Amino acid sequence: MTAIAVACRDIDVRHVRALIVGPPDTPYEFGFFEFSVKFPRDYPTKPPTVQAITTNGGRTRFNPNIYAGGKVCLSILGTWRGERNEEWSSAQGLESILLSIQSLMSSNPYENEPGYETLNGDSDKKHQKAYVQKIRHETIRISVVERLEEYLRINRFEAAGVEVYTAQEASDSGSYDMPFEPFRDLCKRRFLWYYHSYLHAIEEESKDIKDGSEFQRMPFEGAGNIMEGNFRYGELRKRLEVIRKRLDMETDQWAKDGLMAVQKELSIANTLERQFEQTVEWFKNNDSVALDLELVDKSPFVWQLVLFGRPMTNLDGGMFRMKLHMSTRFPEEQPRIRFETPIFHQRVSKDGVLCYFPPKPDDLKSHIQAIVEAIVEEEPAYDPRTIVNSEAATLFWGSKDDKKLYNRRLRRSVQESTE
Repeated sequence: MTAIAVACRDIDVRHVRALIVGPPDTPYEFGFFEFSVKFPRDYPTKPPTVQAITTNGGRTRFNPNIYAGGKVCLSILGTWRGERNEEWSSAQGLESILLSIQSLMSSNPYENEPGYETLNGDSDKKHQKAYVQKIRHETIRISVVERLEEYLRINRFEAAGVEVYTAQEASDSGSYDMPFEPFRDLCKRRFLWYYHSYLHAIEEESKDIKDGSEFQRMPFEGAGNIMEGNFRYGELRKRLEVIRKRLDMETDQWAKDGLMAVQKELSIANTLERQFEQTVEWFKNNDSVALDLELVDKSPFVWQLVLFGRPMTNLDGGMFRMKLHMSTRFPEEQPRIRFETPIFHQRVSKDGVLCYFPPKPDDLKSHIQAIVEAIVEEEPAYDPRTIVNSEAATLFWGSKDDKKLYNRRLRRSVQESTE
């Protein structure tokens, strides 16, 4: 699973947009940080120019090396002095640049400031903690909440009176073309995955931080290149809840848009119908998976899935119902799946959202295969970016006794699935 995405317009391939999802176990965790990358005509002899976009309108410095004005200080870009072997070479490329930026998003970014790498006195430790605290708050507020509010046209001061921003409205208005927002759907899907992680971070931080208290200024922060403000975790929680509700409403709207597409005999409806038939046929001929597939209201935009647990596994005897919703803009907008049958699983959130990765995003059979694999895999590699149920994950990758408790909890949900 990648935490980096890139996109460009066909008419301007030298201008690339990049998104870095904040690394787990850092104050940037699951934030959405966007960058503009411009390649010169003499690339790769010379490096591209990189500008941070997620800066709160040029008011917030997210890292000692990522300025409020958008400048990214890296020796590989020639924007910071470094050792000779750290400078740009034609053997490097966009991936190495983005990985270098991602590495700046560490658990202790205070150390990124030159001259502060080894400082470890009492005052330095207090500064380090305070710096992490305000970065975590602004990561949720700016990179997550305000980004999603913009995507969904939510006015945080008048949220109750805002209409839902549907896929059909986006298509009619042409807003997908201008401005260029290539990561809109990716951020929405990741938000659904990590929603409870954001809430958990707020809950934990609120234990030590009083709402309304001011951010502490760091010794290396100066006027115009700073992160300043106040902690407002109570407000952020409410805004997260509104976003979540809007996304659920948007998903429901997809079903209505789909029925209209069927009535109008649009090509996307025919395409999804064919993919459904091909997927059903493939699973009929695959004895290793017991899966029922049906269309809801005869619409190819909503699939009902029933997964039957395989014998001699922890899911043995279980019967889990899921619904897969498709947008009329598939595959630009990827499907959203939710378990209707509760299951205790590290890849399924408490409200039924599944984290999965299809190898072929434009092939719905690939989606179904990835969904099944995510659920039935018994010894997955540890990857915190795939965890959407922290309680289940803690037990699954904990001690032997923890793993036994996990198995008991999973078996209990299996038994309850048939009641």
